[in-house]
This record gives sequence, C-alpha cells and structure tokens, in this order.
Amino acid sequence: MVALSNVRFGKTNEDVRTVQKALIARGRKIPDGATGTFGEQTKAAYRAEQLAQGFKGADADGIPGCASLTALGRHGGFSVDCTGAAPAARPGRLTLGQVTYHDPGDEVGEAAMRRYAGTACRLTGMDPKFGVPALVTITRRESAYNHPKFRVNDTDSNARGPIVADGHRQNCSRGATQCIPTTFASFHQAGTATTPYDVVADMCATVNYVRDHYHVNQSGSNFAARVQQADPNRPPHGY
Repeated sequence: MVALSNVRFGKTNEDVRTVQKALIARGRKIPDGATGTFGEQTKAAYRAEQLAQGFKGADADGIPGCASLTALGRHGGFSVDCTGAAPAARPGRLTLGQVTYHDPGDEVGEAAMRRYAGTACRLTGMDPKFGVPALVTITRRESAYNHPKFRVNDTDSNARGPIVADGHRQNCSRGATQCIPTTFASFHQAGTATTPYDVVADMCATVNYVRDHYHVNQSGSNFAARVQQADPNRPPHGY
C-alpha cells in the first residue's frame, strides 16, 4: 500500500521508493535510481508517466494525483490509499479567501448548460462527447439547469460558517453544479472566474474534482459510470 500523502515533492520515504521503482520499470528515466527522495528527477519521470496515461496541460505537472498513481500502481503491483491527501497543487488553485461570491447572472436552461459544458470540457481537456452530457445531467439535478432559485443551498449540512458577500454562509454549496467553496478553491481551473456562480468555472472545478476523487479518466469516458449523479440512467445520488 502506498499513501498518496507520502508521495509529494521533497519527501523521503519508502512509498516514494516504491513509486520510483514502478516508474523505472515503466521506462521513465530517474538517473539517480530509486533513492526514496522525491526530487526533480522523479517529478520529470512522473510527468512522463502522466503524459503516457493521457493527461495534458496542468494535469501533467509531475505531481501524483489519486487517478494517475492508482493507474501506475496497477502496473507496479501496489495499491494506493488516497484518503487524507490534499489535492495536488495546480496552477489555478485558490485559497478560500480568494473565492468571490458575485453572481454574474449566467444563462439558464439545458441549451445554455450544453454550451457552458462544451467550454468547460475544452478548458479541462475532457472529451465533450462524454463530459457535456455528464455535466448537463449534474446541473439538471443540482440546480434545475442553473435556475436562480437553486444556485445556492442554505439548508443542507454544508450550510455553515460566517456570512459572506452574497448573504449566505460561507460553506454553502453554490452554482450550477453545487460546489462548496473549499472544493471550488482546491480544484479551480486556471483562467476561469473566481466565483462558483460562474457556470464555466463551476463546471471546470467539478471536472477536476471528479477526476481526483472518483478516478474519472482524462477523456471522461467513465464519468457517468463513476459518478452516479452524472448518469441519467440511474437515480440521483449526491456526489
């Protein structure tokens, strides 16, 4: 068993050594060998592995995520414990204090959600053939296609914390896909708006989140299979 939280840049431990051995066995170059220390050579080797798995852009940053490490583990003969690990740093990641709560008044309805989802797929590198129907299904179930009445949920268990600029408690889920601000911040896509009320930004954060937490692959071909709330052929289910 390898703990994802142990396989981080600068760390030295046996989990890093196990990952290095698996990378070398896969043909990724680590000139100093399996030292047990996660340095620049290991980061470059891991990036090569991510690219080989189909990750692109900011998702191929050389920092292990749950999905890519689990895939490597299948080749290397080890399982992965993803619990307790902070999301891998990404260029777009925000602090909670950087999240804003302005509602830009984005469009409502299924056709609009399809357009927004297409943009989100382009920004995150997901195949729209899979990503668009999954995201549209989520918005239908979570917010009635971004209807103003359902853009914030102030009644569920997340509705806690201080009152913020939109007049609701900080941790309320918001937006078309109903992201809570901590999740939106951790999985924010670089170049998108800093408010979860922005549909494209909200959808992008959702894509990044499900890839990390549900092992949805790069193309999104298993999105509906992994996330029941995205599957129109199964009953609704929180995600």
